[in-house]
Amino acid sequence: MNSGMNRKNIISYSLTKTDIAREKEKSVLSTAWKRLVPLMREEGRAVSIAIVATLVNSAAALVVPIIIAHAVDDYMVSKDFHGVLVLSGILLVIFLAGLVANYLQVKTMGGVGRRLLFNLRNKIFDKLQELPVAFFNANKAGDIVSRINNDTDKLNQFFAQALIQLFSNIILIVGTGVFLLVIDLKLGALALVPAALALIATRLLSSWVKRTSLASLRALGAMSGEIQESINNFKVIVAFNRFDYFRDKFKEANGKNYSASVAAGVASNVFNPIYVLASSLAQLFVLWYGIVLIADGRFTVGLLIGFLLYVNNFYTPLRQLASVWPSLQLALAGLDRISEILALESDIKAMPECAIEPEIPSQAVLEFRNVSFRYEEGKEILKDISFALQEGNTYALVGPTGGGKTTTASIMARLFDPSEGTVFLEGKDIRCYEASERAKRIGFILQEPFLFTGTVRENILYGNKEHSGYTTEELARVLDAAHLTKLLARFSDGLETRIAVGGDTISLGQKQLIAFIRAVLRNPDILILDEATANIDTVTEQLLQEIIDTLPEKTIKVIIAHRLNTIENADDIFFVNAGTVTNAGSMEHAVDMLLHGKRKS
Repeated sequence: MNSGMNRKNIISYSLTKTDIAREKEKSVLSTAWKRLVPLMREEGRAVSIAIVATLVNSAAALVVPIIIAHAVDDYMVSKDFHGVLVLSGILLVIFLAGLVANYLQVKTMGGVGRRLLFNLRNKIFDKLQELPVAFFNANKAGDIVSRINNDTDKLNQFFAQALIQLFSNIILIVGTGVFLLVIDLKLGALALVPAALALIATRLLSSWVKRTSLASLRALGAMSGEIQESINNFKVIVAFNRFDYFRDKFKEANGKNYSASVAAGVASNVFNPIYVLASSLAQLFVLWYGIVLIADGRFTVGLLIGFLLYVNNFYTPLRQLASVWPSLQLALAGLDRISEILALESDIKAMPECAIEPEIPSQAVLEFRNVSFRYEEGKEILKDISFALQEGNTYALVGPTGGGKTTTASIMARLFDPSEGTVFLEGKDIRCYEASERAKRIGFILQEPFLFTGTVRENILYGNKEHSGYTTEELARVLDAAHLTKLLARFSDGLETRIAVGGDTISLGQKQLIAFIRAVLRNPDILILDEATANIDTVTEQLLQEIIDTLPEKTIKVIIAHRLNTIENADDIFFVNAGTVTNAGSMEHAVDMLLHGKRKS
């Protein structure tokens, strides 16, 4: 691949700094519509049923006041009780229809909300599987969990409870406003003046409500992060007796969450008193001017009663809308935080430009060519390094702590991409390979192995499609052929040994054994061992070395270790420090470099 090929810039994976493209719409409603509607694409039928039910319920509410006005003016004044009974029967039927419609819309949208929650959480989790290690290094696990649990639940609550209420209230407000203006233009306009003032206040305060809601969600995510960190490090807390330190940190995070939630609570309820006042003023205006009209003979008592009912029908949903509005703002704030994850694109992907051949073909199995690397907004860890790994050789990476050994190995396995330069695998840019093929070719035993809750069997077969369907007997034969059976003797129940959350029921050495079996069972072309024997006894370490010696002759072994006996049989020893990777030559020279260091200004 030629050096002129465009390299994708390393993107920021910090969610506190991510700048996703947000639509700049003229109103919150249009923004909400454009952002929320795509989430309901698969719920078209259910939403349609809910909309029809809402229209029926709204129509029932709109015709009731005019029927009551008709009953008062045409039947009650003339004492026609038969007509009153007939209209009462009609009203009963209308109320029952509204009740059925309301039940249907609540039931339907409840299902929509739950399905949306299910699908959205799956979508976020699938996205997390695509993101590189850099994302998880840049963000606290607790905050990510909060986005998956809390933020998606805010959307669920909005869709299940508030969305149809919002739609229904808008229909009622518009319909009632039309009725008010049609019955009497001047009286209707007078009734709507307080509403106009309240809507202006709503528009002015909406952005503040959304900001406080978003701040509340972020504070909750930060508190979740602190809790996660404290739980993960509880042994350290006990060992150092530093309950006070984590208690103070949690108290600070909890205090910020409390302040943010109080502010969000105030913001959520700020509109309700405004609309209560507007409703009271509107009824007062209508009652005053209505009596004037009746005195002049231009209005009837029945119409005034009906008009007051319409005013109530107008301002009651308006007050409910004021209550629902913060829910919309909170849902949009949650959607912002969810969208930040969904908008991220991994820069660790197979590249379509890989059809281009490199200017100078690589003859090695793995080659670093002019590679430099820096973490996001950090100092340069590796500076223009070049080296090659040949088939069947054993290589050791030595150097002081923090010198860049694990970073170099991580780039070999493409857990990170270089900031500059190219890594070649079998003569091709390593970015040309699909993740599944790369993972099969390169085995990486991490310094801190991670295990899943389950059994030893499930953990060693993780990501291994070739052996995943094997029976216990078939798997035992494969393990025996790979000389891995003796390692299982270190576990009380062999393959069926249970592993609890975090692997706390087994030792760190046993965790490394499982990681070792998991990597070797894949029969990789390159096996990277990052301090893989650091927590293992001498006898087991010797057993591991025997297994490594029985690997196919073509297998490349890359060993990172501080214990010199681990690397004494290496074909080449690389000294990694201060951004450089230097061939140390002999074992004696490597020891001298370790003892005296080699620093580059």
